[in-house]
Amino acid sequence: MLRTEHSRVQTESESPRETEYRLFSEVTRVLMSVGASDRSSEEFRQAIDRNRRLWAALRADLESEANWLARDLKAKLISLALWVDRHSEIVLDSQAEVGPLIAVNRTIMEGLVT
Repeated sequence: MLRTEHSRVQTESESPRETEYRLFSEVTRVLMSVGASDRSSEEFRQAIDRNRRLWAALRADLESEANWLARDLKAKLISLALWVDRHSEIVLDSQAEVGPLIAVNRTIMEGLVT
């Protein structure tokens, strides 16, 4: 219960940028841990799916009229989200590696801390 309360207080006090960083960090950590796993395993598929859902949520936010980012930056990030979706499908079909997904997430995380 104490851990749950701590998590609730942490997420309530986070800025949107901190929340995005935390989510990318969690998803990326899981991708790294399953990167060498059997691609047919449920754990592997769930990790790829969670990353896709994170990027889909980011894309939905970027497409929202309420998003304050500059138009050109939004367009680049939306394009990246589309690439993540396509690359994820190729990874699930065992035709590509997880590494590029991890690299993209890390780059986004670096941008969130600057």
